[in-house]
Amino acid sequence: MDWQQLLNTIVQWATSVGVKIIIALAILFISFKIINVIARKIEKKGNDKKADKTIMKTLAYVFKLGLKIVIIICLVGYLGIDTSGLTALVASLGVCIGLAVNGALSNLAGGVMIILTRPFRIDDYIEAQGQAGTVVDIHVTNTKLLTPDNKVIYIPNGTLANGEIINYSEKDTRRVDLTFSIGYSDDFERAKEIIKNICDSHELILQDPLPFIRLKEHGASSINLVVRVWVKSSDYWTVYFDLTEKVKTEFDKEGIEIPFNQLDVHIKKES
Repeated sequence: MDWQQLLNTIVQWATSVGVKIIIALAILFISFKIINVIARKIEKKGNDKKADKTIMKTLAYVFKLGLKIVIIICLVGYLGIDTSGLTALVASLGVCIGLAVNGALSNLAGGVMIILTRPFRIDDYIEAQGQAGTVVDIHVTNTKLLTPDNKVIYIPNGTLANGEIINYSEKDTRRVDLTFSIGYSDDFERAKEIIKNICDSHELILQDPLPFIRLKEHGASSINLVVRVWVKSSDYWTVYFDLTEKVKTEFDKEGIEIPFNQLDVHIKKES
């Protein structure tokens, strides 16, 4: 073996191909850093009230992924590797993957429709496909929800876009509907007055429109009063539980009975 010839070959490779590889790696590292910085800035724009958080976050993701793929292909060509075969391979893989993930295409189309029509946005609380939670992220093929008990749910965009969606955050206010039962022997006008005083004194209950308190129905064993009050969407559950607790407390103080089902058992002795 001619060691001098081997050494010359290594030196020649290092001064030609090796330098190209080092330059390519340097460009790859620097360009990826720059792309990540720009993508983060685009994503942060979503926190601006004038910008749409959902669109900006998706745009940042597509921008980052697309530019990185373009840079990798350019660097492969710079190193002298024939990209025609690679392009054909990618195209073939694309066809195979397309056939294999036929169901995912509907999710992709659903994701595009959701982003364009925007039935909900990131941070909205929605209910869809039998699930409810806060929208954490909208990906191309699925939407990520976070439930109140800290569970993460991924819903395919295909079924999500074609199904019923309830958006609890789109409007600033919501109505709290409650029903309270009292006995037939109790004074229902006094019960209405107690509930009205509670609603008027609660700082989270809106007075425009005014709270609605009326006799709803004569039940089998009780008189049922319906209560409807308007609150800010973020205060819904606070007001719901506050009213339920305070009405029970005040009814007890006033001696107003809240009926409940009772079972009378009669024992008959045989002689």
